Amino acid sequence: MRNFIFIASFLLAFVAHAQLVTVVDEATNEPLFNVAVYNKSKSTYAITDIEGQVDLKSFNATQAIYFQSVAYQTLKTTKSQIIDAGNIVKLKSQSQQINPVILSASKFEQRMQDVPQKIFAINQEDVVFNNPQTSADLLQQSGKVFVQKSQQGGGSPMIRGFSTNRLLLTVDGVRMNNAIFRSGNLQNVISIDPLSIDRTEVILGPGSVVYGSDAIGGVMNFYTMKPRFENDSLQVSGNAMLRYGTANNENTAHARFNIGSQKFAAATSLSFNFYDDMRMGSHGPDDYLRPQFVQRIDGQDVLVDNKDPQVQRPSGYDQINLLQKFRYQANQNLELGLSLIYTATSDVPRYDVLTRFRESGNPRSAEWFYGPQTWLMTNFKMTHRGNGQWYDTAKFTQSYQQFQESRNNRDFDDPLLYINEERVDVISTSVDFERRNRESNVLFYGAEFFHNRVYSVGRVTDIDTGETQAAASRYPDGSSWRSLAAYASYQWKPQSDLSLNTGLRYNHIWSDATFDTQFFDFPFTTSTFNTGAVTGALGATYVPSNDWELRANLSTAFRAPNIDDKGKIFDPNPGTVIVPNPDLESEYAYNAEIGVKKSFINRLFLDVSAYYTFLEDALVTRNFNLNGQEFIEYQGELSRVQAIQNAEEAVVYGIELGMQYSINDHWKLRGNYSWINGEQTDDDGEQFPVRHVSPAFGDVHVVYEKDKLKLNAFVAFNGQFDFEDLAPSQQSRSYLFALDEDGNPFSPRWYTLNMRGSYQLNDKITFNASLENLTDQRYRTYSSGVAAAGRNLILSFNYSF
Repeated sequence: MRNFIFIASFLLAFVAHAQLVTVVDEATNEPLFNVAVYNKSKSTYAITDIEGQVDLKSFNATQAIYFQSVAYQTLKTTKSQIIDAGNIVKLKSQSQQINPVILSASKFEQRMQDVPQKIFAINQEDVVFNNPQTSADLLQQSGKVFVQKSQQGGGSPMIRGFSTNRLLLTVDGVRMNNAIFRSGNLQNVISIDPLSIDRTEVILGPGSVVYGSDAIGGVMNFYTMKPRFENDSLQVSGNAMLRYGTANNENTAHARFNIGSQKFAAATSLSFNFYDDMRMGSHGPDDYLRPQFVQRIDGQDVLVDNKDPQVQRPSGYDQINLLQKFRYQANQNLELGLSLIYTATSDVPRYDVLTRFRESGNPRSAEWFYGPQTWLMTNFKMTHRGNGQWYDTAKFTQSYQQFQESRNNRDFDDPLLYINEERVDVISTSVDFERRNRESNVLFYGAEFFHNRVYSVGRVTDIDTGETQAAASRYPDGSSWRSLAAYASYQWKPQSDLSLNTGLRYNHIWSDATFDTQFFDFPFTTSTFNTGAVTGALGATYVPSNDWELRANLSTAFRAPNIDDKGKIFDPNPGTVIVPNPDLESEYAYNAEIGVKKSFINRLFLDVSAYYTFLEDALVTRNFNLNGQEFIEYQGELSRVQAIQNAEEAVVYGIELGMQYSINDHWKLRGNYSWINGEQTDDDGEQFPVRHVSPAFGDVHVVYEKDKLKLNAFVAFNGQFDFEDLAPSQQSRSYLFALDEDGNPFSPRWYTLNMRGSYQLNDKITFNASLENLTDQRYRTYSSGVAAAGRNLILSFNYSF
């Protein structure tokens, strides 16, 4: 009897052990965490644990079992085959270079080859090597995004002829656009610390089905560092960096840490940036030089000579960036995350405005600066693995954001300093679901709600006496902007080489504002907005062979008027003032895009895209009247009344080219080129250039990598816009541009020669060096009010532990 019990116990233990299998990477034999395991009907479902193990006791011996992870090829097998293989399941990795995993198209992991939109990614390794000072620089260094700068502490991306509030920013999946994102150039992207980012994904073209209002020209998704679990006991790791740049005497210190165990992890990132006044190059238009600037001496504004006209005074600023994240794996099916991000700048001089002069020869402004731009975001995220009946993965996100900014300006020889301060509180809730039917069909669906509350005050201070009194606010104080939406998208693979994608979204927008008539006699005291918008997308990717990929996409997008459109009061140019207009409607975009990727003997890769976008009921600034008056006094100056109106149609079209050639195992050649054109048509049928269409631009790189050494020599280039190529709003802003032979503003072509390199001394220490703009060119990117850096040597030291 004892022998029988012993044998039975042994057999039970053997059977139990036989049903516990380990899933590993075929190439590295590393265990794979969070691999989905299920039968054909998904009635039986399991997930591998942190050691790659999963119990198959719920599966019978003959049914097909699927092992699925986005980064790996889905494996179909049976329990008996697994036992024959020694209870080891090996998954083959998909090529990350040819067909990488992306998150931004649906908020869930997808293969880029299955997505009809054009998306590119920048990883953390690229950031460390390229050494961007801000996230605006990070985007510009990609060679696929154009960036405008009004001052050194800024950077306004332009994508496919759209910019500012026609582009969407997200951080860790949370919408950053708020109710006062304006149509003028925006600087909010610099609040995102590039050194805290693990991955950036940019959607080129509309993304309104998943992301809603504003996603007309593109979506920029920034994913910050993620706390990392460790298999063993509690472990601490991290790295520190010091960086110095000569063009603006940059001093940057950065550190990041990770504390991880099997179920709990925490990540910390800190960056401190100090930027002095920017020095421009020596070879280029003299129009960009800074021969004089204003100083306050003995209570008087004095125009003094600049000892070095290539130094743009004042343009320097400082910034601090903090990030803290926590991550907890409650069980195999539930993960919780909490994050906090805080960034703040010092005062940032508005350099382009400070270069304006009156006909008398005196500057228009003695002071014009943005007060500290601060951004706080707290974000709670819960991720749950379902059984596949309603969803495989669900994500619940609750976030709170607070934005603070101010504008401070004072005319030359005038003691009155006008101050406008704004604060926006944003609360958002979203829930997103993914349901997969093996690897062929995937349903994504979800809902979200956003609430924006805008606080705005104005005052004027006499800097001589210190006396302060109330003044008109920029926005109606206490106004609100709300959005409620639901969406669904479906990916279907009727055959292995064809993927079809479709999506639909309904968005409802409300806004309310009450106007203060103390300073202006508005013909209205309140403004409400209540509207819905339906957007959709239909696309396909076709991969007939390993060396061909074809894609096509049709999509719509929209932008609902926000508080900045409907309620602001400000002067965009001397002698003009924009006033509120409560009678606005949403603008809509209709986009068509095709793309081709071709590889030759797995060495040469070509990528060509063409797109066409039609914008209807475009929100633009036009002449207006206030109570029948075409001119009113604003901040002491008689100004022409204007307002934002639904007044135009626009078309934007272009071509994007990409190339990469692997010469051998160590040498690579790659490049990008973008050509864009567009026309706006006003109510009278007159056509003229679109303001945010940039000149053609691109880059070409020669890269060498061997062992611990990496070198990159490249040229960045930009086409020219003559006077007739400029939009009317730009033709009147000569201070932004060089002057041609006729004295008209134009944007000259330019190029820079550059070199970067890194050397890994050992596992802990890496040195990076960049020499940018070797020939010391003097240039401004299109529509920019500050010249780019001249010859710039950047040195950085990285230590990992």
